[in-house]
Amino acid sequence: MKVLRLNSVVLATGLARSTIYKLIGSGEFPRPVPLTARSVGWIEGEVIAWIQSKIEERERE
Repeated sequence: MKVLRLNSVVLATGLARSTIYKLIGSGEFPRPVPLTARSVGWIEGEVIAWIQSKIEERERE
């Protein structure tokens, strides 16, 4: 299991930082995991699954 920091999530998704946090707020993107009092990360598998779900949505259209 790998933990991604925000810059890696931005690179993997192509989304801006503000968009990622907006999607988290609306429940549409995986929530980060607190690592320390001032640091969070995302589980790589959850981010990959989110990207895969977007691909599947595209295929259904």
